[in-house]
Amino acid sequence: MCTLIILRRPNHPWPLIIAANRDEMEARPWATPARHWADRAYVTAGLDTQAGGSWLGVNDYGLMAAILNRPGTLGAEDGKRSRGELVLEALDHAEASEAAKALVELNGAAYRPFNLVVADRREGYWLRLLKEGGQITATPLPDGLSMLTAFDLNDTTSPRIRHFKPLFEAAHVPDPQNDDWRAWQELLSQTHGAPASGPEGAMCIVDTQDSNHHGFGTRSSSLIALGQGAEGPETRWQFSPGPPGSTAWRAIET
Repeated sequence: MCTLIILRRPNHPWPLIIAANRDEMEARPWATPARHWADRAYVTAGLDTQAGGSWLGVNDYGLMAAILNRPGTLGAEDGKRSRGELVLEALDHAEASEAAKALVELNGAAYRPFNLVVADRREGYWLRLLKEGGQITATPLPDGLSMLTAFDLNDTTSPRIRHFKPLFEAAHVPDPQNDDWRAWQELLSQTHGAPASGPEGAMCIVDTQDSNHHGFGTRSSSLIALGQGAEGPETRWQFSPGPPGSTAWRAIET
């Protein structure tokens, strides 16, 4: 169950800040975010080397996109397209509204259920496919802080959202201009949630011998800020290529 935290602040120099922990099976290969696609030289994103898509990326126009599974839909399925392709298709657009409009027209039968966020400095959308063969829908993201896992946006059915959303709301907001991400980095590294919430209540899932979660854990973490520089859209991306808290953060060149 991946996690996405979205902070929207209209009229702020950094109007969009994203935090993301990627939870995946250990055996699924991937590569650190970079410009991996020759036919999409304007895209910087993590690469799922198994299926060729991505879980999270940005483009040179100031747009970000991230994909998450819905409950019970981890992994690929024969006859279905990789959901990671949707991130790349979203990043073919210059604006979040354009991306959302194009993606809702796709055939819902081609994919397993998903949550998808596309956002730029001005607008953001949560796209959802609830069931195979269903209709992809798009809902505008509200201002302020929102959180998304495999459930709905800000859905407290998720023990992770229930426990951590108030903590992110109360924490010191990252200051990309001065490279201060510490408060959110610390929250992303938390390996325990509310009492008795189990691994799915933690923000960072460490590998466990529990048969239901063996080989599954947090494989990377990202902090992204989108702003407007003197020469156009500006992106800051901090990346941890392993469980945050035990893996050093570094800047991704975009």
